[in-house]
Amino acid sequence: MKRAIFLFTILISGYIFGQSGQKGPKIHFTSKEINYGEVVKGSDGYRTFEFVNTGDEPLIISRVRSSCGCTVAEKPEKPVMPGEKGIIKVHYNTQKPGAFRKTITVYTNAVNESNGVVILKIKGKVIDPSKVDLKRKREKSPVFNH
Repeated sequence: MKRAIFLFTILISGYIFGQSGQKGPKIHFTSKEINYGEVVKGSDGYRTFEFVNTGDEPLIISRVRSSCGCTVAEKPEKPVMPGEKGIIKVHYNTQKPGAFRKTITVYTNAVNESNGVVILKIKGKVIDPSKVDLKRKREKSPVFNH
């Protein structure tokens, strides 16, 4: 039994150390989530996710997919060379008031991610100023506060 545990430990250690020295493209995002906070209806919905290829081979982003049609993501068209930075541009349609949580799935050839797939998230709340002002007026009005 002790021999089996010893062999298992050696195999796991070899696997872990082998992964850390793995060659190939590696992607590292500054942040995998962007919080828009509260934004006004119709305001700028563009944000960017920044990343670096920390590997030793060109990083290729084959495609990006958003969780709904209200979010559009753009990927770099050219490979990102080792040590270079890149961005994923995201545009959320701020015409619809309310809270939102969306995901952007990034498909790459990176060896440090699960099958080269990275999940990015955006969240926030779109406020319609005309409705917010009416609500505040009602709260302050003696007519509505009985």
